[in-house]
Amino acid sequence: MSDEIATSIRQLKEEKDAVILAHYYVDGKVQEIADYVGDSYYLAELAAKVPQSVIIFCGVSFMGESAKILNPGKRVVMADRYADCPMAHMVDLERIREVRREHPDAAVVCYVNSTAEIKSESDVCVTSSNAVKIVRKLPNKKIFFIPDNNLGRYVAKQLPEKQFIFHDGFCHVHKSIHREEVLKAKEVHPEALVLAHPECTEDVLELADFIGSTSQIIDYATNSDDKVFLICTEMGIFYELLMKNPDKKFYSVGHRQFCPNMKRIHLESVLTALQSLEPEVELEEELRKKAERPLQKMLELAK
Repeated sequence: MSDEIATSIRQLKEEKDAVILAHYYVDGKVQEIADYVGDSYYLAELAAKVPQSVIIFCGVSFMGESAKILNPGKRVVMADRYADCPMAHMVDLERIREVRREHPDAAVVCYVNSTAEIKSESDVCVTSSNAVKIVRKLPNKKIFFIPDNNLGRYVAKQLPEKQFIFHDGFCHVHKSIHREEVLKAKEVHPEALVLAHPECTEDVLELADFIGSTSQIIDYATNSDDKVFLICTEMGIFYELLMKNPDKKFYSVGHRQFCPNMKRIHLESVLTALQSLEPEVELEEELRKKAERPLQKMLELAK
């Protein structure tokens, strides 16, 4: 049945001049059918370059919004209308304005895992792969980092010359990876290297042999001479890790490494999105333009 659906997806994609972009955390069968698979930075950058008139986005809502912000002339369709990121809603406009009043010299640095509305009130966006690089380049000494507390603290540790104001947002998947679970997994696999995403809590990052974004974790494992790894991020990454490294072993460290929003997306929902070209991402032009500035600044500073 899945082969029939995949065939229908390929046919419709050609008919409708569509390209399928998928995040590493979605189901492996969706990653297999996608034209491009990547982390949030790669997909944001790519969305501005693809020639097709329709983008089918296999990810959560803020990713589709970012694609639409950068591509107002394209039709951006989500593979699932309810796939959302709780962290993206963990900061509001009033909090940003409050910090700006109290600290007018601070730069508002917004993790790309945020709504278009929050981006529109920010100075620059970052992803987990480029946050340190971009914040280092900012002339501001004071940084208000939103919405993720853990990524903010990780960046601050790399940049002691900057003064950070943190927010209390978090990724529930990464926050649910506990130090005790990593230590137990290390007992079972003492030879394994620990690879962790910077959205994990600081006590987990202290145990990591490598800290990086989803794509950086994949690259590190692929280029490493080691053969066994404990993976501290969402388990959708295992599809790409095993595709690139069939001779290596990858283990999770707990049963909660699972994003139910990302897992809403499956082959059937991709096919439905292609058939109907709905739900389409729509943004008011004024909001889109305001949200585009920090995203464009991210793409420029990340070069």
